[in-house]
Amino acid sequence: MGPFSSGLNRRTVLGGFAALPLLSSASFPNAAQAQAAPDDPLPSWNEGPAKTAIIRLVKSTTDAASPNFVPPDARIATFDQDGTTWVEHPVYTQVVYCLDRVPAVVKAKPELGKVEAFKTVLSGDRAAIAKLSLKELEEIAMETLTGMSVDDFKVAVAEWITTAKHPRWDRLYTDLTYLPMLEAMRYLRDNGYKTFIVTGGGQDFVRTYSQRVYGVPPWQVVGTATAAKYGYDKDGKPFLTKDPKLLLNDNNAGKVEGIHLEIGVRPVIAFGNSTGDREMLEYTTGGAGARLGLLLLHDDAAREYAYGPAQGLPHTKVGTFTQALHDEAKNNGWEIISMKDDWKRVFAFDAGSSSAR
Repeated sequence: MGPFSSGLNRRTVLGGFAALPLLSSASFPNAAQAQAAPDDPLPSWNEGPAKTAIIRLVKSTTDAASPNFVPPDARIATFDQDGTTWVEHPVYTQVVYCLDRVPAVVKAKPELGKVEAFKTVLSGDRAAIAKLSLKELEEIAMETLTGMSVDDFKVAVAEWITTAKHPRWDRLYTDLTYLPMLEAMRYLRDNGYKTFIVTGGGQDFVRTYSQRVYGVPPWQVVGTATAAKYGYDKDGKPFLTKDPKLLLNDNNAGKVEGIHLEIGVRPVIAFGNSTGDREMLEYTTGGAGARLGLLLLHDDAAREYAYGPAQGLPHTKVGTFTQALHDEAKNNGWEIISMKDDWKRVFAFDAGSSSAR
């Protein structure tokens, strides 16, 4: 890892670049809303061990007469983002943002147009972009995610996230949130849980849209964080500048450290989908009382993607779910959510249904 980390280098992402258009097209979003029947808090889930485990945990931890009762202040649920609450393939959304920002950054700093990494992105040559080194990606991330005021960054991300579309579905990235996970978040909140996003992605990036997309306020987002520098503009007005100094790499063990630093309470339930979430699930389920860890396995190429390499699924460097992680989940009693078998619907716009168990 280099001296600068934006959360983009937590897993190798180069292979996905060639599948993406260089710049995103525009459309105004319709936020996906989970609609639950009164008698079923998780209507987009098929009946099975994962759904049963979630409902059982919520009931046992919120019943004052239960030996597993958890006081409201300690009801903490954590969700990874990329690959857990929305699509992460063929490449992370924040990487697409960085690439899309290159023309604007070069316009503001013309000297960057002579730097090879920026020249490659501006060329639009997807094969060449896919060959960018990790060091070159960090250079792009440094220039597109730092060096501006915090307020200017929020405006830029907010504008981009309401126009950027995924190349496969030609829909906004924010439309590609998983309906079953939105239902789980709402069900937990309806029962006194605080839901947190704990992501390897950039904390400031996710905070820009977390409330609108997930119902999670920005102060309940824990992510990879860089420093901010306090200063004054020409009129003496105070402001913060995003500084290229890593404070927290919120992936792997860093997720547990981030939970301790920013939440201060061990989660009761945690959702993830890859090796980067392993320690968070270990920490969550290692506490006393009723606890639950869940991992989403992407095994539905028809409705989304299929990758592992657990269970013989195709290998990936974006959201890797190894067989070793699968085996650890089984040994630790974590629930493995099969996208193909456990979810009736994947997206709010998806009318398709998988086979019920």
